[in-house]
Amino acid sequence: MSEQPQWNSSISFIFAMIGAAVGLGNIWRFSYVLYANGGGSFFIPYLIAIAIMGIPFLILEYGVGFSFKESFSKIMKKIKPKFEIIAWILVLFVFIVVIYYLVILGWDLVYLFSSFTFNWGTDTASYFINTVGGSSDFSNIGLLLIPTTIAVLLLWIVLWFISYRDVDKGIGVVSKVLIPLLFIIMGIIIVYSLTLPGSMIGVNTLLHPDWGSLLNVNIWLAAFSQIIFSLSMGQAIAVTYASYLPENSKLIDNVLVVVFSNSIFEVCTAFGVFSILGYMSYMNGVPMVDLITEGTSLVFVVFPMVFNVMGPIGRILAPMLFLAILFAGITSALGFFEPMLSSTVEKLGWSRKKAATVLSVIGCVFSILLTTGISSYMVGIIDSFVNEFGILLLIGVQCIVFAWFYGVERFLPVLNECSSFTVGKKWMFIIKYLLPCVLIIMWVIGIVQLFTSAHIFEIVIDLIIIIAVLVSSIFLTKLNPSEE
Repeated sequence: MSEQPQWNSSISFIFAMIGAAVGLGNIWRFSYVLYANGGGSFFIPYLIAIAIMGIPFLILEYGVGFSFKESFSKIMKKIKPKFEIIAWILVLFVFIVVIYYLVILGWDLVYLFSSFTFNWGTDTASYFINTVGGSSDFSNIGLLLIPTTIAVLLLWIVLWFISYRDVDKGIGVVSKVLIPLLFIIMGIIIVYSLTLPGSMIGVNTLLHPDWGSLLNVNIWLAAFSQIIFSLSMGQAIAVTYASYLPENSKLIDNVLVVVFSNSIFEVCTAFGVFSILGYMSYMNGVPMVDLITEGTSLVFVVFPMVFNVMGPIGRILAPMLFLAILFAGITSALGFFEPMLSSTVEKLGWSRKKAATVLSVIGCVFSILLTTGISSYMVGIIDSFVNEFGILLLIGVQCIVFAWFYGVERFLPVLNECSSFTVGKKWMFIIKYLLPCVLIIMWVIGIVQLFTSAHIFEIVIDLIIIIAVLVSSIFLTKLNPSEE
């Protein structure tokens, strides 16, 4: 059995956790969520969601990881042997996230290289469909999008090269370099975008409050959903990273730093995004409503259109944006990869290098299968299902396991011992009662929406994922290596 890794300092942990939290969703999702859910009024449910979900659950995850100092699968097994299968289901779902996440990063890497020559041309939508991300046209299912395939292969090599090293020398060093660079690059983009003609059109559109929306339950669900996925809650990342912390760490202080950094980043980025859209609207007379979108359409179709009309400054901003997305994506991917890596090392007694190599090869093969002519369609199906069905349900399960079966009060001493802030009865009430109820409601609504709008092909893919995850989880749970 390999020795438990450890961060050399809390700084490495904080940067790694910020890296895991700050990802693609902060850059291309939050601005749209803010705009579509009441504008400025959305900050009320957003801040409440942070207070009663984001911070309390991260505190729980830090307490669990720091108390047990073992992999997620071993922690669940120690609480109750039958719970080990729950751990494997979760880490496998999160491993699936790595698989399609690196495909999205592959698209970004292609665009990063393209941004130096603007070879996406004037028809940016066609460039994305035909060269990078494909579409839902099944006639292209046998076509490999070679630029994306090569990019994905390179990214898996990078992920393996960082992950096989000791956590502090690999993830720790990379996070301490990439996260400051990410914040600097995005800071430059945001500040410059606010000086563009028409930027205030975008900002005013973003922040225009709709106070009546606060009576809409979907707005509140959107806020809680944003916090869950923005902070990578319940995906065993925080538990795993916290298990590597040295003694006398200020757990609650670290939670507040990570949550504050994540929120500041995504809110400021939203200002930058809408300032750029406001500029496009002002210069070309295009209504804002025709430009506002989220996800891949925003980054890979709308933004290249904007850069095309920006002149020389677009030649500078385009590489900066795609480089920022790459940095944010790599640090998040490292976080998604770590729970499976840590659990595999402890379960099988492998060296970290061997486990990282085997998992990287497996992950790379499946990622390449997602670089065909229906790449973006497949990624969208898998992303929706894994998050709405798998991870959201398992966050609620974790709340119940840690609060009721283990006893949430047992984490209080370790959480409060060195922290500048303390938690008590209110925090325990949130973890034991409030969060499980909110999460179950969100899961039920999400499942209804997911399956009522799904086509037969999407349901087949969802069933394949369920069967693959369950079979693999049962196998890994029943596996009894000789060293145990």
